[in-house]
Amino acid sequence: MNLLDEVKSEIITKKEWPDFKSGDTITVHYKIKEGDKERTQLFRGVVLQRKNEAETETFTIRKMSGNVGVERIIPVNSPMIEKIEVNKQGKVRRARIFYFRELTGKKARIKERRL
Repeated sequence: MNLLDEVKSEIITKKEWPDFKSGDTITVHYKIKEGDKERTQLFRGVVLQRKNEAETETFTIRKMSGNVGVERIIPVNSPMIEKIEVNKQGKVRRARIFYFRELTGKKARIKERRL
C-alpha cells in the first residue's frame, strides 16, 4: 500500500449505500450549509453515469426543473450526503446514458426493470 492510499483511507469514511446504476431514479438527501444554518435538500433524478472506483467514485444525476435540465455530479463518499433512496430501477443498455439529455416528453421515459 503506498502513501497516497494510506492517507485516503484515513481521511475518507466509506459509507454503505443501496446498489444503483445508470437509468435508476434515486433521491439524494444532501446537506447544505448556509452561514451557520444547515438544512437538507432532496435531489431526485435519473442516474446518468457512475464513474471511477473506490474513494474517487462519483455519479451524475439529472432532473428536469421546469423546462431546464439540472445535472449534479456527486462524490459517493461525500460527507454531505445523508441518505440515498432508490425510487425506481430503470432498464437501459448503456453504462452512460448521455443521449438522455436530448430527449423530451414521452421519449424521455425509462422503462422500469422487472424483478
